[in-house]
Amino acid sequence: MFSYCTDPDQIAGLTWLSCYLTTGKHMNLYWSVVTVMILLVITAPLSLLFGFGGASAARSRIAPLRWIGKSYIAIVRGIPDIAFFLFFVIALDQGIEYLRHKVMCPDWDQPIRQGNDFIVCQAAKMPLGSSPQWVHETYGFSIAVLTFAIVFGAFAANVLFGAMRAVPRAQLETAEAYGMSPRQIFRRVLVPQMWVYALPGLGNLWMVLVKATPLLFLLGVEDIVYWARELGGTKTPRFTDYPHGDWRIWYFLALLLFYLALTAISERLLARAMQRLTKGQATTGGEAQRRLA
Repeated sequence: MFSYCTDPDQIAGLTWLSCYLTTGKHMNLYWSVVTVMILLVITAPLSLLFGFGGASAARSRIAPLRWIGKSYIAIVRGIPDIAFFLFFVIALDQGIEYLRHKVMCPDWDQPIRQGNDFIVCQAAKMPLGSSPQWVHETYGFSIAVLTFAIVFGAFAANVLFGAMRAVPRAQLETAEAYGMSPRQIFRRVLVPQMWVYALPGLGNLWMVLVKATPLLFLLGVEDIVYWARELGGTKTPRFTDYPHGDWRIWYFLALLLFYLALTAISERLLARAMQRLTKGQATTGGEAQRRLA
């Protein structure tokens, strides 16, 4: 904090506002913005990886693999996001602690399930109670990333599965006529051509992912919505050096502008990607580019 902010009673106007916006809690707000962006940067490719795996499994000629792929898509897409987030995080956390408990505490003679309580030995806790704060935060963030990736990976799998089926059959038959193996056809023909059909759906999915980031609070991560509500509420002189009334409308207005700016940038990048992908393709976009040329 700036040196002239040591006595808030002696400052006013823009100086007061600059001091107010550089308090420790506001730094947490700014860091939460970085956290959201990191989440999007990591989750988007990870979700695409889950989606590609699910789509490939769903169209596999091996029946058990095909059942797994289609079940993953159907089950995750059919469960409300909030319910899945709450259930999966608890189940995964308890599953990890249960396995660690069996390995590290073999002499434990008490039941793990005691009514509604899940009790394991201290050595099996994830993370350990003695771990520094950054370990707890990293663990919670990693669980959040994995949960987001699994949920949005199922939607991405459905989009990619439809895109694979949209590639003209004549393209695949031509590759077969040239003597390509099924694996070569998949890698060299199907996958490169499917993206032009998948991008609109993946673009919509990216927008939904951006809007879903406030669900981080359900997973124990203090996100920007949490801090906007916390900082915007009425503050009295008893609890802060910078008292103010109910300013939540201004904080949420800032969040609105942030998400609108992120959406606008995303739309421009997606439009450029679509333009590059449709170049030379036998699609409406590709034909329009040829006519303009």
